[in-house]
Amino acid sequence: MRCAVIVFPGSNCDVDCFYVLRDVLGQNTDYVFHKEKFSPNDFDLIVLPGGFSYGDYLRAGAIARFSNAMESVIRASEKGKLVLGICNGFQILLEAGLLEGAMMKNKDLKFHCHDVYLKVENNSTPFTKLYRENEIIRMPIAHGYGNYYASPETIEKLVTRKQIVFTYCDEEGNLTEKANPNGSVRNIAGICNENRNVLGLMPHPERCAEEILKNTDGKKLFESILEYTKGGLFGGNA
Repeated sequence: MRCAVIVFPGSNCDVDCFYVLRDVLGQNTDYVFHKEKFSPNDFDLIVLPGGFSYGDYLRAGAIARFSNAMESVIRASEKGKLVLGICNGFQILLEAGLLEGAMMKNKDLKFHCHDVYLKVENNSTPFTKLYRENEIIRMPIAHGYGNYYASPETIEKLVTRKQIVFTYCDEEGNLTEKANPNGSVRNIAGICNENRNVLGLMPHPERCAEEILKNTDGKKLFESILEYTKGGLFGGNA
């Protein structure tokens, strides 16, 4: 599997993502600087990492959306290549229109950095095929702008098309207000596009992908991608 990790000014999780892909999973992985362009043929997986791209000026992800690299990311997504946006990467995908909705400040206006429980709402995506449907997993979050919002019409569409992939829940899987760390509508923690090849999520799977961290729930996400690519199941033409 050929992987790219996009590096924006202010990215701070690019090294973590690169490490998991190359050193933990043993995949061919390159950094791509935000000023660079590339061909959809170059990579099977493109990761937009967490951080504070361009200092989160204007809005989180609003400036990164106009970078040269994002032009290539959009083209690759249209060819069916896999695109994963984590935290700030999710925000960039929303700003770029690759996913629907928007991010606002956390409901309590505080930065949250702790583990959360998630329910796997859809395990029929390339990113979740190794999880069980409704499986309860644990991942860390670290964000101040994680309050996902979309219009009622958009939410209804996401529900109908099973584009809600992860939701915040308690340890028993209940979608409660207390389990929702940022106020996201319907406890949404991650969504995909209609074609299932673009995923954005606020929690950090790359921070829970090794036994030494006492949590490997995030590793399954990357292993799901690897399993998918081995099957040659890409949509579109490379």
